Amino acid sequence: MSTSHINHTAATHLERVEAPGSMLTKAAARGLAVLRYATGFVFLWAFADKLLGLGYSTPSARAWINGGSPTKGFLAGVDAGPLQGFFHTIAGTWYANWGFMLGLLGIGLALTAGIGMRVAAASGTLLMAFMWLAEFPLAQHTAKGAPTGSTNPLTDYHVVYAIVMIVLAAAYAGQTWGLGKRWAKLPLVQRNRWLI
Repeated sequence: MSTSHINHTAATHLERVEAPGSMLTKAAARGLAVLRYATGFVFLWAFADKLLGLGYSTPSARAWINGGSPTKGFLAGVDAGPLQGFFHTIAGTWYANWGFMLGLLGIGLALTAGIGMRVAAASGTLLMAFMWLAEFPLAQHTAKGAPTGSTNPLTDYHVVYAIVMIVLAAAYAGQTWGLGKRWAKLPLVQRNRWLI
């Protein structure tokens, strides 16, 4: 048996999923779908915890529905980096709270459903960039001189989440175990491809 026949036989046994501009094995497409669901759940859980005070990062008394602020504690506590004053100024404002919560919900729903992946990747990357700036891992010390506890000055979980969302959008990960194919066929999405 020739090597080319063996390679052809092996290639025909790989199940592939086609997305515009790419070829993925079914296993890779399913792996990206699982990654998409897991990432979407991170955003949806953060939204639910801030909204309802599920007792993890937000106690019930500080839930948004009980009058708490989803942004005040985090942004008021920013103690490193060149944008401290800016973050302190917007901490707890209605526009910071609404923007943050709508962002968490929208990104989480888009990733989970597999629709609007480009918008989710762009807005999710923007949200992660602001959170990275707020935590400012480049700083080794706070404004008061205490260690920040930063373990990596450049690549932290905000950067990783942003890269994950960009890769998911680029790989059309919403088409496997999601509504991405149906979404892409809608006339509005056909006319505005950035909505894919």
